[in-house]
Amino acid sequence: MKITEVMTSNPEVVSPEQPMQEAARRMLDADTGALPVGDGDRLIGMVTDRDIAVRGVAEGRGPETPVREVMSDKLLFAWDDQDVDEVATQMSDAQVRRMPILSRQEEKLVGMVSIGDLVQSNQGEAAGIAVAGVTEPGGEHNQSEES
Repeated sequence: MKITEVMTSNPEVVSPEQPMQEAARRMLDADTGALPVGDGDRLIGMVTDRDIAVRGVAEGRGPETPVREVMSDKLLFAWDDQDVDEVATQMSDAQVRRMPILSRQEEKLVGMVSIGDLVQSNQGEAAGIAVAGVTEPGGEHNQSEES
């Protein structure tokens, strides 16, 4: 099964210049903990609720701080033509709960996949692979190797 069959298409995207408070509001409205950051049609990063809390609020940054200052810019992604099991393994290895999906032909964001998407897809083995990596102790649990 291809990842396009289980991913969420047309995900909400924030711009790098939007205030982190607006990104947080959009996460709340979309009931998600992470949003891709796009510059035009190019994916340039991810911002998570944890990024906002740790790199933003905990460091004393105000609500008008641009997303660019708190986002993770080391991109982890999967291609739209990959199998669900491959993407689940990538998520497990990187210890991430969500991953952007890019079109291999256009290299543009076409979707997002979460562990929840894998669980609901009836691809139990893939979901188990992803969950096992994310719940493994130690290591970073965000879209960046830096904290």
